[in-house]
Amino acid sequence: MRLRSLWVLAVCVLLSACNKITQENYQQIEAGMPRASVESLLGKPNECSGALGMSSCTWGGKQAFVSVQFAGDKVVIYSAQGLK
Repeated sequence: MRLRSLWVLAVCVLLSACNKITQENYQQIEAGMPRASVESLLGKPNECSGALGMSSCTWGGKQAFVSVQFAGDKVVIYSAQGLK
C-alpha cells in the first residue's frame, strides 16, 4: 500500500511540473508567430473557434489562462490572466 501511495505522489509531482501555461511561456509569444510555435510552447489548446480565416484559442482554465487570436496561422492578439 505504501509503494502505491509513493507512486501516486510521484505521478502528481511530474504532472504539475509539465504545466506549460506559465508566465515564462506566455512572454515568449509574439505577434506574427505561427500557430505551431504557440502550440509548442503551450501544448494543444483547450478550446478554439473561428470563421473566415480568423480563430481564437484558449489554453488553461477559469483561474489561469492564455487567449490567442490568429489571422490565418499567425498571432495577432494575445492576453493572459492568473499566470504564475
